[in-house]
Amino acid sequence: MSPINKNAKQVLAPVASNKRVGIYHQIIVNIGDLAQKCKPGNFVAIQVGGDNSALVLRRAFAISRVSTSSATGGTMELIVAPHGQGSTWLCNRVEGDLIDIVVPLGTAFGVPTEPVPVLLVGGGYGSAPLFGLAEVLNARGSRVDMILGASTSSNIYAPMEGKRAVNTMRIYTEDGSAGQTGRVTDHLYEQIRDLNIAVVYSCGPMSMLSAITTITKALDVVHQCSVEESMACGIGICMTCVLPVEGEDGSISMLRSCIDGPVMDGSLVSWNQVGKTL
Repeated sequence: MSPINKNAKQVLAPVASNKRVGIYHQIIVNIGDLAQKCKPGNFVAIQVGGDNSALVLRRAFAISRVSTSSATGGTMELIVAPHGQGSTWLCNRVEGDLIDIVVPLGTAFGVPTEPVPVLLVGGGYGSAPLFGLAEVLNARGSRVDMILGASTSSNIYAPMEGKRAVNTMRIYTEDGSAGQTGRVTDHLYEQIRDLNIAVVYSCGPMSMLSAITTITKALDVVHQCSVEESMACGIGICMTCVLPVEGEDGSISMLRSCIDGPVMDGSLVSWNQVGKTL
């Protein structure tokens, strides 16, 4: 069984800021030297609800990006949509509040050792971790293009910020309220081929990740995806986030997305068996 991320630590971290960005919250948390251990694709498990809450389990949130400075040591940025009890509680935190976190957790995106053309594909606010990844890839000299998609324009997170981080950006909305009408996969085959893409990185709904994998397999292009599977503990104990993944011998095993993921090789995930009992 895979171990928990060796760099993970449990700390009480102060909230540095909490800003509303459209329908989302941009929450900055001071995590000191732990910021140097975080890589694009890692996530954080947060104890939500306060001391008197009935919410026992931690909530997992993708890390959008981290930054380091001599003054603060380091900060972590989270993009959170206030949907459920836990995320709403987190979105109500104010500067100076302490939150109980375990960070960094999970596997990170693999970054090419040499500059290659890459494509980042994000769905909704699940695209937030791709911005930090874009910065790392740019620093390595890679050409970075991005595609963002959502059901409507309000669900696209920070499109202007994304444009500053990449060579080109395309936006798709299902209702046509921003960019082109449709889904991110509608013209993906042609875009990967025309841009001579070597690696596709993706974050978003499982159905989107599955559709991207079908296209990248047809083109024999590497697809690294951050899977969106519910994580009840975030540290590999509860087994609620297992996914069917093909091993080297061709057999299918149920792997924990919080430990063996969330970043996985899309070509090895048995997408047609996700959610089914093997």
